Amino acid sequence: MAIVMSVNAGSSSLKFQVYEMPEEKVLAKGLVERIGLNDGVFSITVDGKKYTETADIPNHEVAVQMLVDALIKHHVVNELTDIKAIGHRIVHGGEFYADSVVATPDAVEKVEECIPLAPLHNPAGLTGYKTFAKMLPDAVHTFVFDTAFHQTMPAENYIYPIPYEYYENDHIRRYGFHGTSHKYLTERLAEIEGKKPEEMNIITCHLGNGASITAVKEGKSFKTSMGLTPLAGVEMGTRSGDIDPAIPGVLMEKYGYTAKEVDNILNKKSGLLGVSGLSSDSRDIENAIEEGNKRAALAKKIFDDRVVETVAGYYGLMGGADAIVFAGGIGENAIDTRADIINGLAALGVKLDDDANNCRGKEVKISAPDSKLDVFVIPTDEEVMIARDAFANLK
Repeated sequence: MAIVMSVNAGSSSLKFQVYEMPEEKVLAKGLVERIGLNDGVFSITVDGKKYTETADIPNHEVAVQMLVDALIKHHVVNELTDIKAIGHRIVHGGEFYADSVVATPDAVEKVEECIPLAPLHNPAGLTGYKTFAKMLPDAVHTFVFDTAFHQTMPAENYIYPIPYEYYENDHIRRYGFHGTSHKYLTERLAEIEGKKPEEMNIITCHLGNGASITAVKEGKSFKTSMGLTPLAGVEMGTRSGDIDPAIPGVLMEKYGYTAKEVDNILNKKSGLLGVSGLSSDSRDIENAIEEGNKRAALAKKIFDDRVVETVAGYYGLMGGADAIVFAGGIGENAIDTRADIINGLAALGVKLDDDANNCRGKEVKISAPDSKLDVFVIPTDEEVMIARDAFANLK
């Protein structure tokens, strides 16, 4: 038995979960928000009770100190040395890593090399790691990469059809993200079906404010919808997904935008928000549709159709599939969206069980008995995957 922590550090936030391993029993979980501001918020949940306080949290060091103090105060641990391992979410591992690794100086150096590929996320992940490493030097620290699961893609699925030297010199290629989630969904479905992951071809749909779809062939990532950055793929809450690559140039020429301004438009002002003009939240979109809002209906239709065409395309690329899995905020909770997507895949022989689909946030099979493919909803659990990898490095 060992106490293990999973950590997801953002530039102004810190999400954590504490486990008793290998039982995977959650001992505590929490979130530190608005780091760097006077009205920071720290919350921790222990034994079903949530404790929250507002305080001046100027940096990650203060946030981590509050976290470890709370773990002792609420008797999650007796002392800091009880925490034997910590897994740190790192967004980008480039081509260096196809799996999680112990956080050595060499690994830190390679994560730093990947900062140009994830300029907002990798520095935050490193800051979180360095802060925890300073406070808990005896714990085994592990880097868990969003990109690692997708390193099994064949070259034809990650090389872009632009001059090859940009890949050789600048590492411009498809990397994919949400890998920890797609890996969890793959392993969990195999458990449910009583099979080994390598015995299955599946299509995992992580659909939330950020959304990505992955073709998993014989247990390994074969192709995924996000690309060099998380902007690519299907329409998302505020991200455009795939568009004509000439559009940024047209906007820059007409309006005098800088590359940074166009990037901001495509990442933060597009998607469901940009098309509807209302919200990036699919729940708001659904409510507006019920009120007869045509732009909201259009935004949802674009989302549904992009998912359908991606799933169908991956089905063809893999030469068929055994199952489709829905996860993420939308995938786990948006009943009508799941129904519209599955009905849009009728040509593949997929059939929905409407009664089974009438649920939110539950692990359930929602395909009809005569469906050619099984369809599941599986709430994803990236935190437990991070904890598993951290625990594995203790052995």
